[in-house]
Amino acid sequence: MSTKPKLYYFDGRGKMESIRWLLAAAGVEFEEEFLETRDQYEKLLQGGSLLFQQVPMVEMDGMRMVQTRAILSYIAAKYNLYGKDLKERALIDMYVGGTDDLMGFILMFPFLSAEDKEKQRALIVQKATSRYFPVYEKVLKDHGQDFLVGNNFSWADVHLLEAILMVEEKKSDVLSGFPQLQAFKARISSIPAIKKFLEPGSQRKPVPDDKYVETVRRVLRMYYDIKAN
Repeated sequence: MSTKPKLYYFDGRGKMESIRWLLAAAGVEFEEEFLETRDQYEKLLQGGSLLFQQVPMVEMDGMRMVQTRAILSYIAAKYNLYGKDLKERALIDMYVGGTDDLMGFILMFPFLSAEDKEKQRALIVQKATSRYFPVYEKVLKDHGQDFLVGNNFSWADVHLLEAILMVEEKKSDVLSGFPQLQAFKARISSIPAIKKFLEPGSQRKPVPDDKYVETVRRVLRMYYDIKAN
C-alpha cells in the first residue's frame, strides 16, 4: 500500500468529501482512485476490499477501511482532532452527528428531479436555520471560545464549516441571522490547512454536476429515482 492514504470513490463529493476535509485539516496528503466504470467497482468487490460492498474505502496505515464514520473517527483520533478526554469526545460526536443529519439532506440533492430539488432546497435552508445552526450559535455564544469543544480545533469544527459552506451554496445569506457562526466561519477558514484546501486547485470537489450523477448511477447501477424528504 502507498505511504499516503489512498481514497477510493467517485470524482465528486458524496460521502468521501468529509474524509477529504478531515485529512486536509490534519495536513495529510492523500491519493485518490476515482471509480468511473462498473468493472473497477466489481474488481474491488471481488478482491474483498469492500467489507460491506460499498464505498467510500480508504487504504491507510496498512488497513482497508470502510464505513464513513469509522474512517473519520480514526483520522480524528490519529491526528489529535478528537478532544482530550471522553467528555470532549462525546461532545464532538454529538456535534458531528447533528451536522451529519443536516448534511444528509444535501447529500441526496444532486439525484433529485428538478421539481424535487426546489422543495429540497427550501427544506435544507429551513432545517439549517431552525434546527441545526441555532445549536452551534448558542454553543459558541455561551462559552465564548473560538472552537466548539475545549477551545481546541477539532473534527467538530471541520465538519461544521463543511456543512455551512454547503448550505450557503443553496442560500448565500443563510448565516445572516447567526453572527457567532459568521465569525466562526471566518476563523476556521483562515486556519492555514483549511485555507489551502479552500483554494482553487485543491482536492476539494465542486458542487456535484450531471456527469457525477450519471457516473454514480452507472457504477452502482442505480436505476431508480431518489425522492425528496
